[in-house]
Amino acid sequence: MVAPILAGVAVAAAAYAGKYGIEAWQAFKARPPRPKFRKFYEGGFQAAMTRREAALILGVRESVAAEKVKEAHRRVMVANHPDAGGSHYLASKINEAKDMMLGKSKSSGSPF
Repeated sequence: MVAPILAGVAVAAAAYAGKYGIEAWQAFKARPPRPKFRKFYEGGFQAAMTRREAALILGVRESVAAEKVKEAHRRVMVANHPDAGGSHYLASKINEAKDMMLGKSKSSGSPF
């Protein structure tokens, strides 16, 4: 008499656990994807470009080879070039960052 009741309770518990498991899985799959890390520099620009800020803009380390700087500059400029709908201001800042990282920094800075 007790065995069928325990079996029924076990089946009901398994059914409820399965139902909640499926609902949790569907909620997990429906959530929007989150980036694991920020890819680009967020924030305003400083008055005078520093080596740290230039590295953040280009997405490289402060002590990196010139080839890596040129590759990073090319990659960022493709995404922000004025001829492709990008901003002239951002393009000038990206160029200034490249010049800073390569040691070709001008005293006047950005024209903007």
